[in-house]
Amino acid sequence: MAFVEELIMGTITNALELLSLFSRVRPSLGLGDLVRLSGRDKATVHRYLVELTQNGFLQQNPNTRTYCLGPAILRLAAVREATAPVRSMVMPIIEALAEETGELVHFSLLHGTKLSPVCHVDPRRHGTQVHFDEADMLPLHATASGVAVLAFGTDALRQQVLRGELHAYADNTVTRPEALCALIERAAQTGMGEVSKAFDNEVASRAMPIFDAEGSVAGALAVAMPLARMTEQKKRETAKSLREGMKKVTRAIGGVVPEHYAALARQAAE
Repeated sequence: MAFVEELIMGTITNALELLSLFSRVRPSLGLGDLVRLSGRDKATVHRYLVELTQNGFLQQNPNTRTYCLGPAILRLAAVREATAPVRSMVMPIIEALAEETGELVHFSLLHGTKLSPVCHVDPRRHGTQVHFDEADMLPLHATASGVAVLAFGTDALRQQVLRGELHAYADNTVTRPEALCALIERAAQTGMGEVSKAFDNEVASRAMPIFDAEGSVAGALAVAMPLARMTEQKKRETAKSLREGMKKVTRAIGGVVPEHYAALARQAAE
């Protein structure tokens, strides 16, 4: 019985993982695309697509035979926002922070061993912008947001990530556990995750953790910009903006900043 339950759960997980392959730059995908991106065999992927389509999570274009996200996604998203309006509560803060810093700001929530983007704003004041897709899950080891979460999250989460595969996304992605531990330790001392050329070769970012009602890490708030604009003055300005933004976003989602982190933030501000 346990084996059957495990098999069913694995099948559900694999089917739902197909949904994460869709993004703003990939709004529609064919069977061949999904086979290639998922790394699964054609028959299995087709079976999942049929089930997801029948249940409204996907819909198929009758002419091109490609798939896109279906109406069930919209319904569930509406229910989530109506009952737990995180996006609408946080968006004004993100918009104000983006205007203050003049750079792209994004907020994401912890989902397993990755971060799920909730919203982002780019004021587009410069000729060069950072590409950001809210459909892309953010790896903890390769982003400033992830490093901030690992520094102030649970030991269990850190160990899970350190034991897992540290995939290289860009030139400076840490792929050795000891290198990741060094990044985490630095963030634990400063209260802020910092990376450059870790998820994108042209981007530097800084991030602070966001906390839930129990003072546990729930996600992260980050500022990202092209490397050339990350000057020492910009670092000081973004640190100040992030400290205020972190408190506002935490309050907006009903969270509380734990005293040990609040003390660290005050010390860093001095």
